Amino acid sequence: MIHFLANPSNFLKLKNKIFLPTLFLTFIVLGLGYAQVFLNVPNDYQQGETIKIMYMHVPSSWMALFCYSFMTVMACCAFIWQHSLADIACKVTAPIGACFTFVSLITGSLWGKPMWGAWWVWDARLTSVLILFFMYLGYMLLTTSTAKSSDLRLARYFILIGAVNIPIIKFSVEWWNTLHQPASVIRLDGPTIHSSMLTPLLIVFVGFIGFFLLTFMMKMEAELLKAKERRKKLKKVRDA
Repeated sequence: MIHFLANPSNFLKLKNKIFLPTLFLTFIVLGLGYAQVFLNVPNDYQQGETIKIMYMHVPSSWMALFCYSFMTVMACCAFIWQHSLADIACKVTAPIGACFTFVSLITGSLWGKPMWGAWWVWDARLTSVLILFFMYLGYMLLTTSTAKSSDLRLARYFILIGAVNIPIIKFSVEWWNTLHQPASVIRLDGPTIHSSMLTPLLIVFVGFIGFFLLTFMMKMEAELLKAKERRKKLKKVRDA
């Protein structure tokens, strides 16, 4: 499958087949998820209505980690199989992941103010997520100059080094004493959150994945078209 999608024509054919169904399903899932959030999810006995910030904060945080993990896999594919589309996939995923991370930080501050009495605290979880945001920005700066192979290799190494931060973010609340609450969904002994709150959260997360796929496919198509135009211009210069 990886080798099949490494061909730009195959990727674009698949994109054209699944884009509209993905768009339709994403709107349905997000609509259903947030309808449950605002109509059926009960207010928390301590946090009141502010608990509903969770349905933007948590999926955004998960997607921030997912995007960087995806970039790490793509960087490995670029190193091992020299797939040019893997480098493009990293390039288009970085701004998407940065946006999810930014939303995670902002909604976390909005949620933290009434809970902790502060917009920001330098605990392990928040600091490591902030580092993730800067890793996204750093990678984007590295890839805005040229597409030379040496620059691409440097960008891949940058991704792989930054991947060390992913498990740090995940386990920071267990390794260090932080204000951030421990995991309540992804646990070995099962979720501790009630199903009335967990089900809408998972539905919204699926919708966020759909949103990522839509944005990813559009940006990939744009990058491939730009690359095609560059090749045409180079061909004209050589033939002149």
